[in-house]
Amino acid sequence: MSRIAMLLAAVPIVMAAVAAAPAPARAADRFDVTVLSNRADLISGGDALVEIVLPTGVDPASVRVDVDGRDVTAAFGVRPNGRYMGLVSGLAERANVLTARAPDGSGARITITNHPIGGPVFAGFQVQPWICNTVANGFGPPLDVQCNVPTKYEFFYRSTSSSSLQAYDPNHPPSDASMTTTDQGRTVPFIVRRETGVIDRGWYAIAVLFDPTQPWAAWAPQAGWNGKISWTFGGSSTSDHYQRNPPTVLNAERLGAGFMVAAGSLNTHGQNNNDVVSSETVMMIKERIIEQYGQVRYVIGDGCSGGAILQHMLANAYPGLIDGIQPSCSFPDSRTTGLESVDCSLLLRYFRTTSPQLWLVEPQRGAVSGHPSESTCIAWVDVFAFDQTANPSNGCGGSPNEPWVYHADTNPEGERCTSVDYALAVWGRRDPDLWGSIERQIGRGFGRNPYSNEGVPYGLRALMSGEILPEQFVDLNEKIGGRDIDYNWVPQRTSGDRTASSIAYGTGRVNDATRLDRVPIIDLRGHDNEEIHTDVNSYIMRQRLLEANGHADNHVMFIAQTPLVLPPSVTAEAFSLMDQWLANIEADTSGDPREVKVVRNKPAGAVDSCYIGTEKVTDQSKCRPLFPYFGTTRIAAGGPLANDVMKCELKPLSRLDYLPVTFTDGQWARLQTAFPTGVCDFNRPPVNAQPSAEWVTFMDGLGVGRPLGPPPVATAVAPLPDLTVTSVSLSPNTLTGGAPLTFTAVITNAAAGAASNVGVRFLVDGVPLGADQSIAQLGGGASLTLTAQWSAKGQNGPHTLEVAVDPANTIPELDETNNSATKTFTVQGGKAQ
Repeated sequence: MSRIAMLLAAVPIVMAAVAAAPAPARAADRFDVTVLSNRADLISGGDALVEIVLPTGVDPASVRVDVDGRDVTAAFGVRPNGRYMGLVSGLAERANVLTARAPDGSGARITITNHPIGGPVFAGFQVQPWICNTVANGFGPPLDVQCNVPTKYEFFYRSTSSSSLQAYDPNHPPSDASMTTTDQGRTVPFIVRRETGVIDRGWYAIAVLFDPTQPWAAWAPQAGWNGKISWTFGGSSTSDHYQRNPPTVLNAERLGAGFMVAAGSLNTHGQNNNDVVSSETVMMIKERIIEQYGQVRYVIGDGCSGGAILQHMLANAYPGLIDGIQPSCSFPDSRTTGLESVDCSLLLRYFRTTSPQLWLVEPQRGAVSGHPSESTCIAWVDVFAFDQTANPSNGCGGSPNEPWVYHADTNPEGERCTSVDYALAVWGRRDPDLWGSIERQIGRGFGRNPYSNEGVPYGLRALMSGEILPEQFVDLNEKIGGRDIDYNWVPQRTSGDRTASSIAYGTGRVNDATRLDRVPIIDLRGHDNEEIHTDVNSYIMRQRLLEANGHADNHVMFIAQTPLVLPPSVTAEAFSLMDQWLANIEADTSGDPREVKVVRNKPAGAVDSCYIGTEKVTDQSKCRPLFPYFGTTRIAAGGPLANDVMKCELKPLSRLDYLPVTFTDGQWARLQTAFPTGVCDFNRPPVNAQPSAEWVTFMDGLGVGRPLGPPPVATAVAPLPDLTVTSVSLSPNTLTGGAPLTFTAVITNAAAGAASNVGVRFLVDGVPLGADQSIAQLGGGASLTLTAQWSAKGQNGPHTLEVAVDPANTIPELDETNNSATKTFTVQGGKAQ
C-alpha cells in the first residue's frame, strides 16, 4: 500500500472518534430559529440550512420541527459542532413556515420564502431568449427552460512530480498524490473536487480540497477547507443571451492553502453586464456553498475591468455577500463608465468627419477627451467597441443576424441588445410621452436610458488652460450632437430619461460608495493612461468614498509599471494582506460597527504603494510623479473628480464663467444656439441625485425597485394549552314538578399555555343544548366549572351526555384527542341515574 493510500485509510478512524462525542447543544434563555444559508426570504432551490437554539433545560430529543405541519424533525440533530442544526429540504416555491416546539408547545417559528433554482429571487424579470449550452459542455439537453442540469463532480490532484492539477479517479487512486498544508496548519491530501452546475440560468463552479473517502456535511466540513472563499469576477461587458462558461476555479495555490475557489458565468461582466443579476447569482451560489459545505468565514473577491465593476457594485448595493475586494484595472460602475464610451464615439466622429481641419494637433484631441492622447477614445470605440453596448442591434453576444434580434427596419419587435434593455427589470420601459415612431408602432416603450450629454461643455478644461482655442471649443460643442434611442447619431444633444436618472441613483446603479466603507479594498492598478483602463478610475473611486463616508481609510492602492495587471508577486502580497485584514476583523469581537472594525484592523502593509521594479515604495511624493493620472471626457468638461454626474443641472450661459477666455459676438451666439437650455452647473448635485438604497428587489415590476428591509427573524411561539373535560356530573337524581336536569362539567387546561375564547358545547344524544358557551381566558393549569340545563320531561330512556371543549378545533393544543368527555344516564319514573 502506498503512503497516500495508508493515510486515506487511517483518516476515517480519526473522523469517527471525533463524531462519537458531540458537544451539548447550544442553550439560551429562549427558543430561536435562524436560517444560516441566506436571508430567510431569499432562499432558493428547495432547501435551507437551519439552526435551532434551545432554551436551557430543553432536551434536543424532545423537540419537534415541522414545515407547514410536515414533520421535518428527522433532519435535525445535535451536530459535532455542538449545535442543533438541520438541512431542511422539500420547501415549496412560496412562503413556508418552519416551527420548532418543546414538549410544552413553546418554541419559535420563521417564514422561509423559497424561489426556483433558476431564479429570479430579487433581480426581477429575466431576459429572453436565453440560449443554453449544456450540450456543448457535455451535460446533455437541459432539464428545463432555465438550463438546469444534474450537478457534476470531478476530482483533480497534484502529484509529487508536478505543480499542476490533473484528473483524479477516486475508484483508482494514483500512487503519487502529494500532500498540502493549509493556512490553518492542517496537512491533507492535495485532492480537489470541482462541482459544476447551473444556478440562476448560469454556470457555476466550486473547487475545494476534498478527500473522496471521507464524509462532508455542512456542520462537519473536512479539515482541508479553511472556511474562506476566493471568488473571481470576469471582465469585459456584454448583454449576452447565451449561457457561457465561468472563469476557472482550479487555482492550485489558493486551493492548496485551504481556500475554496468559486465563480459563476453570470459573475463575468462580459457574459452579463446586469450587476443586479450578478449579485443575485453570488447570493444563490453562496447559499449552495453554505448548505452543502458549511458556513463561510469570509469571501475575497478579485477581478479586472468589468470584474472590478461587479465587485464594487455588489459590495455597495448588496452588502454582506462579499467581505473584501481586490479590484484590478478598475472602474467604479458601469453607468458612469459608459458615459465616456458613448462620448468617445461622438468625439471621434466629430474629429474624423465633421471638423478634422480644426484638430490636426493630436494632443488637443487628447486634452478634450481628458487623456494625454486620443488613444483612450480609440480603444473605447475602435478596439473594444464598448460603446456598442448602447446599440440595440449589436447581436446580444451572438450574431446580429439572429432572427430574434432587433432591427429598426426589419424586426422592430425583436430583442434589443442594449445594456438597459438587458436589465429591463431595473430600468423599466420609457414612458409614452417619450416614445418614438417604432415604439408607437409596437405599442411599448424601449428600456429607459440614463445617458445624457445635454449641457456638457466638452473640452472646457482644455479651453481654460489654453490648450485649445475658443473657435475649437465653440465648433466642437455646436456640432458634436448626440445619440437617439437606437444609437443613431443625431445633431441635437441627448437629454436623457429623468426617470432613469432617478433609478440610477436611488437603486445604486451609480455607485455612491455609501456602504463600501464596510469592506477592505485593495485596488490593484497596472499603470496605463493610453487605453481604457486609465489610472484616474482608482482616484474616482477614492473620491466617492471620501464624499460618502468622510474618509477613504479602507481603500488602498497598489500600482506598478506593468500595464493593466500587476506582477504576480504583488498580487500575491495583496491577497495575503487582504486575508490578514479580514482575519483581524473576524477576531475583533467588539460591538463596534463594521466600518470601524475595517479601519482599526488594517494591516501595517496595507498602505498606498507603488512598485518600481521589485521595490515597494510607500512614499507618495516619489510615486505620484512616476504614476500620473488624468481624467475622463466628463472631468475634462468641468465635471467633478467623482465623475458621478449622469445628467447635470443646467444654468444659463455667462461670459463671466469663461474669463479670461473671451469669445467674439458671433462665437457667443453660436454657443447660445449649441446650449439652448443652458450648460452644466457642476456645483450643484446631479439631476435626481439621492442616496442609494441597499438590498433592492426588482420583483414588483419593470423599473420598480424596492428595498427589502431587514431580514426576517423568528418569532416566539407560546406554550400550547391542553384543554380537557376532567369531570362531568348531573343533578338532581329525583325530578319533581318538571324540574330540569343540570349538567356540570369541569373544564381544565392541563398544560402551561393559556387559551382564549374557549368554546364549550353540551350535547345530549348529539343535539347541542343551545349555543356554545365561551370561556374568555383559561390559564395554564386552571379549571373552570360550567353548567347547562336540559328538560327531562317525556324523555324516559337511556341518553348520552357529551361535553366538548373547543368543538370547532380552532385552538392549537398539545393533544387534540382529549377534548371531550361523555356520560350515559337513564331517565325513568321521575329519576335520573
